[in-house]
Amino acid sequence: MLDSLNLDQLRVFMAIVEQGSFSAAARHLRRAQSAVSNAIVNLEGALGVALFDRSGWKPELTEHGRALLADARAVLERVDQLKSRARGMTQGMETELSLVLDVMFPMQKLVDLAARFQRTFPGVVLRLCIDALGGVPQRVLLGECDLGVQGSLQEIDPELVGHRLPEIEMAPVAAPRHALSALDRITDDLLRGHTQIVLTDSSARTKGCTFAVFSENQTLTTDLGAKRALLHAGLGWGFMPRSFVEDDLGAGKLVELDLAACNAGIRSMPLFAVHRRNASLGPAGQWVLDTLLESMGGEIQQ
Repeated sequence: MLDSLNLDQLRVFMAIVEQGSFSAAARHLRRAQSAVSNAIVNLEGALGVALFDRSGWKPELTEHGRALLADARAVLERVDQLKSRARGMTQGMETELSLVLDVMFPMQKLVDLAARFQRTFPGVVLRLCIDALGGVPQRVLLGECDLGVQGSLQEIDPELVGHRLPEIEMAPVAAPRHALSALDRITDDLLRGHTQIVLTDSSARTKGCTFAVFSENQTLTTDLGAKRALLHAGLGWGFMPRSFVEDDLGAGKLVELDLAACNAGIRSMPLFAVHRRNASLGPAGQWVLDTLLESMGGEIQQ
């Protein structure tokens, strides 16, 4: 009968595996060796299989023991997660945090942030959304996301609190075979005659707005990966976050264009961490905001 199985037996099982012997597990758990042995006998009885071969001087996992080890570890991890989430609830911890990031946000910083979040808040579900332009503040304003990092838009909605983050360096690029790639000091007149790949969005907040658009002919996309693929294919030129195309520039898959009139305002893109004024961030949300400000050197905008 599995009814007699309990978590303590599983923890003893894991301790023996990790410590290498019954006696070492007993010392680690601060129990009598007989209590450890009894726990395993009872566990084996509940499961109906032998977990250890005790014929040698050192206990060895049986075939069944090896097969059940991962399951035992998973059960204990889920129990620890359950306890962590319950403990967090009593302290006002969120059960879930939703974060929306502008598509231009550096991917490695996102990975680092998510990894640190998992280690710090193992009981909180992190939901990540990627959007562009006005889509980020719109999701936060509608309450779909607790916290956002918006790009391109300099103005912060009055209903949001904005925290300025370091700007993203942008590079005008095209495929090596593109007509503009061989030219120096490219003028605005020349740019107008070549298709520009432009990132856009579907939010009402940026309807009719364009950012750093020079060309009369444009191909619009809401996806940065699609924009990169179009640039690779030589179907136009466009501005890309330098961190996103560094490898392409190094490998010669894209080249940086020499724009004569490319001022500092379009060589970088502002980033702002935003959250609603009328909704306080929980401990996990505040940690994400503080981590963004600390790791990227940001400051409160308004």
